Amino acid sequence: MPQPNIDATHDAGLQSWVESANDPATDFPIQNLPLCAFLKEHDGHAHAHYATRIGDQVLDVSMLLEAGYFDQNEQANAPLIDALQMPYGSGLLSSPDARKLWRTALQEFLRDGHSGGQQLRRLRGKALSAASDTVFVHPVAIFNYTDFYASAHHATNVGSMFRPDNPLLPNYKHIPIGYHGRASSIILSGQPIKRPNGQQSPPDNEPGAAPSFGPCKMLDYELEVGAIIADGNTLGEPISIAQARDHIFGLCLVNDWSARDMQKWEYQPLGPFLAKNFATTISNCVVMSGALEPFRCALPPRPAGDPTPLPYLRDDVDQSLGGFDVSLEVFLRTRKMAEAGLPPQRISKGTLRDMYWTFAQMIAHHTSNGCNLQNGDLLASGTVSGPSADSRGCLLELTWQGNENGKPKPRKPIELPGGETRTFLQDGDTIAIRGSCEREGFRRIGFGECVGTVAG
Repeated sequence: MPQPNIDATHDAGLQSWVESANDPATDFPIQNLPLCAFLKEHDGHAHAHYATRIGDQVLDVSMLLEAGYFDQNEQANAPLIDALQMPYGSGLLSSPDARKLWRTALQEFLRDGHSGGQQLRRLRGKALSAASDTVFVHPVAIFNYTDFYASAHHATNVGSMFRPDNPLLPNYKHIPIGYHGRASSIILSGQPIKRPNGQQSPPDNEPGAAPSFGPCKMLDYELEVGAIIADGNTLGEPISIAQARDHIFGLCLVNDWSARDMQKWEYQPLGPFLAKNFATTISNCVVMSGALEPFRCALPPRPAGDPTPLPYLRDDVDQSLGGFDVSLEVFLRTRKMAEAGLPPQRISKGTLRDMYWTFAQMIAHHTSNGCNLQNGDLLASGTVSGPSADSRGCLLELTWQGNENGKPKPRKPIELPGGETRTFLQDGDTIAIRGSCEREGFRRIGFGECVGTVAG
């Protein structure tokens, strides 16, 4: 039976001199150390610095490089030193050795009991800052974005709304379905979402009426997880499923905002377009694959009668360890709730392990025709939904009550504190996605938040 690649960096007993990193509830213990980046002022101008999250603090990794910290063991750290001298994660994305050194070298700096003189103590103080005061920027340059449709629960629910007698099309269980999105509108957590304008279909009860144009009336979120690609392939040379695991740099949270009324009108015959490309929010941190090793898992067994994937989508290691046990939650806070001081309300809870296709299968299929993935490409899972009603990953599903006489029943709005309800998002609503991994014998790690507020 294949096993995860567990090593000393996953030791649950490791503690940090950053006290907040030792809190059992933190997303960012010393065992995590995700990649992030922030703007640093230098003589009247600002540029991006590599960083990591540790407890409630941000560690300026570029400052450690500039201060010569990694030079103390220059020969061993050479791949990391070279990688950190390149912008926007490009060095880390192209060097497996640098990626491994990221966590081992930073743990050495951050671990409790690490000896050092006065110079090191001064560096500790200078290199840390509060995460709440940090202006984050993209940690890697994302030039391409593909959104998949990898949850059979989600695909079945949505298919049932429009094709009650045939929810899943014949190809769904044979290939990972996906579409190419728009990388230019990928934004970081915390940036506002402007309600998009677009065409909406004529009313069903007005035969012959023309479509209308105006602000989206059915704005929705989508709970997703994204994989960042490392070591992209050459055009014409596919990535095998056995190799695909090594091409996942790490995972981040994704909210692929959707204009459902626009989508209904435009998605046939070619699929998603303006209803999806106006904004996609990702979390500020990328949790690297090394930190996720203890939380690899098998996806649920395929139901009896489902087809066996074709050989290029089948691998023993991927079958046993291709999934990630990531618990996911979605919180909604309206403007009225915020003004009243009410906390966000959780409206959905799911898990990435409920998916039908693994990220390795997505990579293998994406490149099977010779398509070249590039360093930093984002491959999103598609909406993560589970088998229960409260694990549905978008409002389109959460408010759906099933069908009657071949048509969807009237939607049932979700109820919120203060008497408010929501069928779709209104101006001032804030959606926050959170994700974390837990397993007995290991420290809990998390992804932070993926937050967006509808600005109108």
